Amino acid sequence: MKTRVEFLFLYLKGVAMGSADVVPGVSGGTIALITGIYEELIRSIRSFDTTALSCLFKKNIKGAWEHVNGWFLLVLFAGIATAILSLSKIIIFLLLNHPQLVWSFFFGLIAASAIMVSKHIKIWTRYGVLSVIIGTVVGYSITVAIPVNTPETLWFVFLSGAIAICAMILPGISGSFILLLLGKYQYILTALKDIQLDVIMVFSAGAALGLISFSHLLNRMLEKFHDVTIAMLIGVMIGSLNKVWPWKIALETYIDRHEEVKPLVEQNVLPALNDPNLAYAAGLAITGFILVCLIEYGGRKK
Repeated sequence: MKTRVEFLFLYLKGVAMGSADVVPGVSGGTIALITGIYEELIRSIRSFDTTALSCLFKKNIKGAWEHVNGWFLLVLFAGIATAILSLSKIIIFLLLNHPQLVWSFFFGLIAASAIMVSKHIKIWTRYGVLSVIIGTVVGYSITVAIPVNTPETLWFVFLSGAIAICAMILPGISGSFILLLLGKYQYILTALKDIQLDVIMVFSAGAALGLISFSHLLNRMLEKFHDVTIAMLIGVMIGSLNKVWPWKIALETYIDRHEEVKPLVEQNVLPALNDPNLAYAAGLAITGFILVCLIEYGGRKK
């Protein structure tokens, strides 16, 4: 059983994960990985299995709760929910008004994460190097995919939740970005802000099913092929840097459901030397990089 202080820090890690998941391009799984709770999170989600159901059928609620690491998940997801419900408006405001600064911070954070996570690989082999390359290609390919128009029916909301949650627990791949590709990012955020209970409940049900199903696969990969799996996750993070590069120009645009012009296809460009945000962006990128290093150092020291 964790102490109150440990639960407090776990809650704050959940807040950090939820804050990252709101941003299209940043994964809460990245935050879980660099804060040292990633593998425990995957194991805990995976524990929703026949053993847990057997305990419930026998009315052994305490046994089922301990089997699924209930307090860990409850506190962590409370932090995630707090961030998504309370910080979504702030993060959207910052993305709309100061996008370069927000992306710069996360660019530094993800770049440092890829370096720090590489230290968790015990022995580098050719399979590990190949996994990094494959992961990089996969991560980059997702970031250049073009968003599509999709139906707003409840069955597709359910499917979107199941797909997006898989990305949310993968470091480097953003569940929010997957929702953007599926054409459901703004729709789900609006449902959260307006408290549309039918949409929220259906989306949450899809997310729960996808989370439990995918966690079994990911946990088995971590158990059987730990270093190769971590190497692939590192590659995905490297590939996702394409999405969070702060300076972009829009090659194609589209008009969303609110009749606002949004970028459809973007191209990364180098910043202009006279860009007034250049110094601030560089400072925030360095801050994100240093923050990850400090978290890693604190975890190793503990």
